[in-house]
Amino acid sequence: MLEHIRATMEEAARALDALRRNDVALSAVAKAAELMVSSLRQGGCLYSCGNGGSMCDAMHFAEELTGRYRKDRPAVRAISISDASHISCVGNDYGYEFIFSRYIEAHGRPGDVLLAISTSGSSKNVKRAVDAARERGMKVISLTGHPGSVIGSLADVDVCTPGGQYADRVQELHIKVIHTFMELIERNLFPELYKLPPLSGRTSD
Repeated sequence: MLEHIRATMEEAARALDALRRNDVALSAVAKAAELMVSSLRQGGCLYSCGNGGSMCDAMHFAEELTGRYRKDRPAVRAISISDASHISCVGNDYGYEFIFSRYIEAHGRPGDVLLAISTSGSSKNVKRAVDAARERGMKVISLTGHPGSVIGSLADVDVCTPGGQYADRVQELHIKVIHTFMELIERNLFPELYKLPPLSGRTSD
């Protein structure tokens, strides 16, 4: 069992190392963060959506911004499309394909940003959300796991993180990217929080 655990960890490490060395993907992360920061500075809102584990990632992204990531600071405008009553209503009345797009139709405004998360890059309901966002003058950032995906091709910025044969590796890279987004947003909107005191003034934990 230990050998299997070690092999699993090594596989995950290789996937992360491949992302770390992928200048195209890292540049996309930087560009995506710039779009988010620009929107927030102009009073925009960040929306996020995804299915299954990707919905959990979308929720995590939003709650760390409205709540707290690393530093105490003002709340940041972010909403994950995960309200159960909305999803059950739209799913029942229109179909599961429309659960995200109807929310964007109701709330999305020009200048807002949608973070569309799909490991396959082909989720139909996420694609509909992307279409709805673009129709409303929003910017779209996709977080995908396969190069040349349908959703990635529709986004203003596609952050693609191939992780191997299974979706769980892609999701592990997605959460790393999402945490990077959060830090970059904090560092750009609240730079004073990241000015470290001199070494002599620090205390160890």
